[in-house]
Amino acid sequence: MSDAARLSPIDAPTHGDRTDTAGALRESDAGREVVLKGWVDATRDFGGLTFVDLRDRYGITQLVFSPEIDAGLAALAERMRGEDVISVRGEVRERERKNPDLPTGDVEVYVSDVEVLAVADTPPFVVSENDPKSTKAGDELRLKYRYLDLRKPGLQKNLLLRSKLYQSVRRYFDAHDFVEVETPVLMKSTPEGARDYLVPSRVHPGQFYALPQSPQTYKQILMMAGLDRYVQITKCFRDEDLRADRQPEFTQIDVEMTFATEEGIYALVEGLIADVWRDTRGIEIETPFQRMPHAEAIRRFGSDKPDLRFGMEIADVSDAVRGSGFKVFESILDDGGAVVAIRVPGEGDRGRKPMDKLDKDVVRKQIGAGGLFYAKLPSDGGDFGQSVKDEVFGRDKMQAVIDAVGGQAGDLVLVLAGPAPKVFEQMGALRLHMARETGAVPTGADGPWEFLWVTDFPLLEWSEDDGRFHAMHHPFTSPAPQDLDKLAEAPGEVRARAYDLVLNGSEIGGGSIRIHRADVQRRMFDLLGISDDEAQRRFGFLLDALRFGAPPHGGIALGLDRLVMLLTGATSLRDVIAFPKTQQATELMSGAPDVVDPEQLAELHVATTADVQDVDTTRPLSEDPT
Repeated sequence: MSDAARLSPIDAPTHGDRTDTAGALRESDAGREVVLKGWVDATRDFGGLTFVDLRDRYGITQLVFSPEIDAGLAALAERMRGEDVISVRGEVRERERKNPDLPTGDVEVYVSDVEVLAVADTPPFVVSENDPKSTKAGDELRLKYRYLDLRKPGLQKNLLLRSKLYQSVRRYFDAHDFVEVETPVLMKSTPEGARDYLVPSRVHPGQFYALPQSPQTYKQILMMAGLDRYVQITKCFRDEDLRADRQPEFTQIDVEMTFATEEGIYALVEGLIADVWRDTRGIEIETPFQRMPHAEAIRRFGSDKPDLRFGMEIADVSDAVRGSGFKVFESILDDGGAVVAIRVPGEGDRGRKPMDKLDKDVVRKQIGAGGLFYAKLPSDGGDFGQSVKDEVFGRDKMQAVIDAVGGQAGDLVLVLAGPAPKVFEQMGALRLHMARETGAVPTGADGPWEFLWVTDFPLLEWSEDDGRFHAMHHPFTSPAPQDLDKLAEAPGEVRARAYDLVLNGSEIGGGSIRIHRADVQRRMFDLLGISDDEAQRRFGFLLDALRFGAPPHGGIALGLDRLVMLLTGATSLRDVIAFPKTQQATELMSGAPDVVDPEQLAELHVATTADVQDVDTTRPLSEDPT
């Protein structure tokens, strides 16, 4: 039987408004006549009775179609399929066999009338989360039919929490006297870092707008204009390579304050985070958050966004191995490098084969280190010597390394050597790999919540490829006042008044106190290799504004998408964004990006060198990838 023939949708529904949602009914509603509307989630036929689970975004209610009430309706229910849209009228009754796993599990609705509002074709994948087959659809298929995937309660729950977060953020900043201001989406291209998305101008041939990577310059201008406290939940765009926690368009909570200090920013944001966690998850977050200078984060964890939920801290064991006679180590130490180690609990009985695989596939290929040295401390208290070659690295020196990291029976001690600080970052990557592999990293959305302010970043970082300095954050970040004298002589040693907020190894926000003096801003541009003419062309409006009484100011931007991902325990940003892009920056449901008519390109004075004539930008709905 075809989908069109099995049911006939009604032309003029008569039930009127629904009286309740599919998640609202409880035992106290028994005896009421109700009207429910929604999608068929599942059907079950038991001894003449047909049970239908009705789903909407509020929940699921079990419907009962009984031949004793209406044999025709019972026969109709047998022909219903998943995703049909129906309206039912019936009586709420207490269930004999209650379902404790369902909020509405104490009741069911005995249907006295039904109206079929829409008949669904067979979906390309199972939508019902109560069907084990629902998890078998691939990512591309789910994104192609995103409107079906979004019917799943799990994704809806993520978007509902996201909506709550929006309201919580706005309430908080309104209570703290912030002004919400919308900044332009079509702005001037000021490339610094990631690539811009460009928009051609029709009325200005050959000229382009850029979609904002950040409202940075606009929010600074608002401070110079006297708005004092600004906030915006804003879309930003970066044309960069994608991964699970990055999208080409993303949402951030953008904040700026005049007369701001680091302490004021920390207190403001900690209060916001506490409110958001309380409002969205009912969780009390302890403040103030920990703080750690950037140099310490690299030294202890090999990362500027360290995950503090587990140990395995990095130990610099250079002094312990110095004088070992091992030429590799001695050469590295003579060149100013370092030898570093971590202790991995419970892995001391690993076999030779997995250790060789760790060295080859992870340390050398993924991390890019020169090679792995290790000592296995058997859990039975046996000798570690079997895992250490005396002729390469003496036992006494390895014992000193084991002592330095606090090694005990059952532990695995891993050692890397190389130039600093790179070797610390390599060990940081190995630390994260071992934590994930051994299950030391908690998963899900139940914490623990380890917040950390990383402070005292370097102002600049040297690029060997470009042969010049780049701004570690952006070119408007203020140098630390005590380091201003170093700008000319030792720019690489200058610290920034910058700070990142890190949660469980993910950067969720970053900001700084800004440069508010035109002379300092020009010195910063000079360090970055930006000439006066180029600075005036790209940032002249900001430099001009700095001349007319610019107050000290600072702020932060928090990644809203990433906050939601962490709050929900999702593993990808795609699960907390309604219509996300793929890793190829495509939106599969609508087929974006797409070719446009030659007439449109001509109007925009744009020509393309790409051969796109054979690009298949659409796929017929009848083409079923399954």
